[in-house]
Amino acid sequence: MSRAGDQAVPGDACHEVDGGNLPGGRDKTGNRISGPGVTGKALSSYNIKIKDSCTCSLRVHVTEQEEISMKQIKIGTCVPGPVAEEWLKGFVGKGFETFSLNFHMSLEGTDLDKLALSTEQILAGTDSKITTLGYYCNPIQYPEHRKTLEKVICTAEKFGATHVSTFAGAWEGKPVESAYEEFGKVFRELAELAEEKGVKLGIENCLMDGTWEHATCNIGFNPKAWEVMFEEVKNDNFGLEWEPTHQMVQLIDPVTELRKWCKKIVHVHGKDATIDWDAVRHGGISGAVPFVWHRMPGFGDTNWRDIISILRSNGYEDDICIEGYHDPVYRGELEMTGQLHALNYLKWCRGGEFTPTPWEK
Repeated sequence: MSRAGDQAVPGDACHEVDGGNLPGGRDKTGNRISGPGVTGKALSSYNIKIKDSCTCSLRVHVTEQEEISMKQIKIGTCVPGPVAEEWLKGFVGKGFETFSLNFHMSLEGTDLDKLALSTEQILAGTDSKITTLGYYCNPIQYPEHRKTLEKVICTAEKFGATHVSTFAGAWEGKPVESAYEEFGKVFRELAELAEEKGVKLGIENCLMDGTWEHATCNIGFNPKAWEVMFEEVKNDNFGLEWEPTHQMVQLIDPVTELRKWCKKIVHVHGKDATIDWDAVRHGGISGAVPFVWHRMPGFGDTNWRDIISILRSNGYEDDICIEGYHDPVYRGELEMTGQLHALNYLKWCRGGEFTPTPWEK
């Protein structure tokens, strides 16, 4: 994630549920009931034990199409949370398979419970779903940010979301290392809460105009910090929301780092970058001369076939959400044109649509 206008750095499982609360509905409190035990597993069926006066076993069959979708890295897009109701309607029906609803530093008065209900209605009858809620904030510096982040984590299931993304926080204006201890305290508790709620918690690797000596709101932008972060927080549901752009603006090879850190990636943003190497050679990277621009996938320097191949080979089964709104060319009237190109490009890079191999069981 980057701030708007940032162009300078241009088998079977058995589960007990209440009778009637079958997958896809909601319980009495309004929480979404999703298909139990299916996420990330290509199960052909699963058992549900109905709790009533007599206990029985009901076998619910997963359709062939549902089983296929479990084996596919889905491609979606990011939608600003405060305008999600309006903007989702413009994305529906255009081929986006997933959505991430994102908020920056504030929910801007958004009622998450109402938004969950309205977005469910918008997506009803489609194959698209909301997989991620993003609340990008500084939970180290500001207690109110942490409180809101906890609320987002607790509300995620009402959207059907399996991921929550945020920043690692920082002591503003101070070195990255100065926040390590507080990071551990805060995120061990947040990761535990996320685990209780059945969601993965990801740290986006965005600099947010910070440096190693003067961080802003996120210490999690550099692999050197990741080494400490994952020593401090060892929960399996805690990892990175990774984006190659944020590596490239530091002149870090994203593919090399992806190979090293892939097992810790819980979500991926689809945003790329173009580096002007002549500008780097002649003007350096002090900011005197622009040398990098954020681009949509398909218009930047990264080979996403390599990225998706590495993700697949390391067992990644979640989605890639395009992060638009930053491309210096495909924005404004060209925004949707650019996003649809990125969508089709990423689907091509993943190999198109999943087709089962007949002789492989």
